[in-house]
Amino acid sequence: MTHEDYMAIAVREGVEGMRSGKGGPFGAVIVASGEIIGKGCNMVTSLNDPTAHAEMVAIRNACQAVKSFHLTDAVLYTSCEPCPMCLSAMYWAKIKEFFYCTDRFDAARIDFADQFIYDEIVLPLNDRTSKARQIHLPAAMALFEEWAASQTKISY
Repeated sequence: MTHEDYMAIAVREGVEGMRSGKGGPFGAVIVASGEIIGKGCNMVTSLNDPTAHAEMVAIRNACQAVKSFHLTDAVLYTSCEPCPMCLSAMYWAKIKEFFYCTDRFDAARIDFADQFIYDEIVLPLNDRTSKARQIHLPAAMALFEEWAASQTKISY
């Protein structure tokens, strides 16, 4: 199959998800060794889950399929340029390559405004819309120290 074939499947995931009332017009597939290992459509509104973007759903499905939280040899195809959350998840999953159709500016034209998040990320912590306040508790640092010393931890 070609990149366009996989992309067509991603778009079809978005069409089917949107038309069935699962969520917005977004779809994604993840491919490894020529096989689709994960699919997803946007399910934000049907699950009442703001993290249920198509890419996130596809990453979760792919990780379950391969029984790993890393997708180092996988390629993601998504109907729209990933938002900052999805892009971050792709980095956490170690996906090294992705393809997309529409971009964030196309999404903004239909009222999906990712630019707000891109703008917020570069602001100093105290200048962001969501206010951050740090609370120091010794137990939190002790938890980190316990993790650092653990002989059974799995790094990721």
